[in-house]
Amino acid sequence: MPLIHLTTVIHAPVPRVFDLSRSITLHKRSMEHLQEEAVKGRTSGLIDYDETVTWRAKHLTKMRELTVRITAMQKPQYFCDEMEKGDFTFMKHEHFFREIENGTVMIDIMEFGTPYGRFGKWFEKIYLRKYMKRLLQLRNKIIKEYAESEKWRVILD
Repeated sequence: MPLIHLTTVIHAPVPRVFDLSRSITLHKRSMEHLQEEAVKGRTSGLIDYDETVTWRAKHLTKMRELTVRITAMQKPQYFCDEMEKGDFTFMKHEHFFREIENGTVMIDIMEFGTPYGRFGKWFEKIYLRKYMKRLLQLRNKIIKEYAESEKWRVILD
């Protein structure tokens, strides 16, 4: 099972980074190149504990849907989203936020599994883990860009 661990330093306060990380609006902006849309559940604003969102996006030449639920939340230090429905056999994404002297350390830990037996395992290893990591890195770059400038006000004010 692939595991992705990312650490991102953001020069902004923890509460701002935490809220930008759970913003449906900012997530959509970071994934525009995939035509990603929130189509069910929470479709705008800040997702909260026990809420769901269904994302529709074009991945690997096909429109796909993924429904996740926020299964844990400790504001503003942690939240976890887990797949309820989608193409993975399972998906869990934990988000950690720690205050440092000049801002926030944001840590993402994502695990997922694919169907299709040996072929799925091979596909994870050869392609899918890198693909998912690049998506998370792009998302984190956008969060950082908004959090470290005045752009955050467009999302959170």
